[in-house]
Amino acid sequence: MTFDHAWTPTAPPWGQTESGDERRVGVEIEFIGPDVAQTSSALLPVLGGRLDVVSRYEHVIRGDEAGPWRVELDFAYLRDRARDQAAAEQAPSLAEEWADAALRAGAEAMVPVEVVSPPLPMSRLGEVQAVLAALRGAGAVGTRAGWTYAFGMQLNPEIPRADAATVLAYLRAFLCLQDWLRRESRVDLTRRLTGYTAPFPDEYIQRVVAPGYAPTLAGLMDDYLASNPTRNRPLDFLPLFAEIDEERLRRVVSDERVKARPALHYRLPNCELDEPGWGVQVPWGQWLEVEHLAADGPRLDEVGRHYAAFLDRPFERLVGDWAEEVERWLSPRPGR
Repeated sequence: MTFDHAWTPTAPPWGQTESGDERRVGVEIEFIGPDVAQTSSALLPVLGGRLDVVSRYEHVIRGDEAGPWRVELDFAYLRDRARDQAAAEQAPSLAEEWADAALRAGAEAMVPVEVVSPPLPMSRLGEVQAVLAALRGAGAVGTRAGWTYAFGMQLNPEIPRADAATVLAYLRAFLCLQDWLRRESRVDLTRRLTGYTAPFPDEYIQRVVAPGYAPTLAGLMDDYLASNPTRNRPLDFLPLFAEIDEERLRRVVSDERVKARPALHYRLPNCELDEPGWGVQVPWGQWLEVEHLAADGPRLDEVGRHYAAFLDRPFERLVGDWAEEVERWLSPRPGR
């Protein structure tokens, strides 16, 4: 494969899993412009491998040692219909063609195509830049190209360990930084209004960041699911919890879209394909602040105490700016 290595990703402090393997990260890119076939054609020269056409709305590019890359229309109903028709090896009826044509006309104007990478070793994240360049060359545009385009670039960072202390560290670090992350991500108004990245409930945040909160892993899951039985959070823990204890998760969440994987689902960033200078380095640089804070226990405890105190003062919450205040605890990395 040939990739543009113009950007080399910075590794997080916890760079390996408990087994000693390099941590991985998946990337999901939503956009509009080229259709599924045009997108696959643009990506094949970059990714190499071979194309598997599941249906007109669902392509798979195979050959990467990390796993397959998927290109699909982000509309499950049309994908499922096309897959069923392909499996049956029969042409749709005239009425079905008319119905599909009407749906396609709306979908192509509103529904994004999505490129989903396999879980890549974090050191390979720079290769996604070449994928973005190919998409731009094919005419793909992102969130800010239309007021209805609630498109995102989602990251799925593998967690280094699935014990209570580690999972809680990531949850606390994200809650402490979420106001800053929202500001830095410039989350599009349409994405905010759709609720895809709805904030965590205030009462839940106060409970988790409060000094002394130290549940077991089962207790952590139960508390989370009681307050957040939804995928629509800026950092979605449901896939990780399904990996850890799917039976416990399914007692509360029946959503079939929740798939078990040993990773967090970071849903906050826009996809700004048509913005100059934008690339995967932007959301990754912001996510690294969560990684650094989670890995620094004393600093995380200090930030948590200050945030808990901030949340306990209603007037300060009304007139204060936690996103600005939390900046003094950001990681002391080069360029900061």
